[in-house]
Amino acid sequence: MSNFFPQSASTSPTEQAAASLAVLKTVPVQVGVLQAAVVLLEEAARTTEDKAAHETVTATIGLLRAAMKADGNAV
Repeated sequence: MSNFFPQSASTSPTEQAAASLAVLKTVPVQVGVLQAAVVLLEEAARTTEDKAAHETVTATIGLLRAAMKADGNAV
């Protein structure tokens, strides 16, 4: 995945996450991993003051919830 988005000292984690969302790829993953990621990202969304980070985190949460819902799991 690192080949798809910038990996330089000047690239912020938010920029890396936004770039990775642009090249989504389907892979198998345990639902528990998605649920844990949502919990952590919800906390990040609540605490960040960075607008770009908040938008990226919120978009990621939505994608994770949609993936869990599509798989028939409670969100």
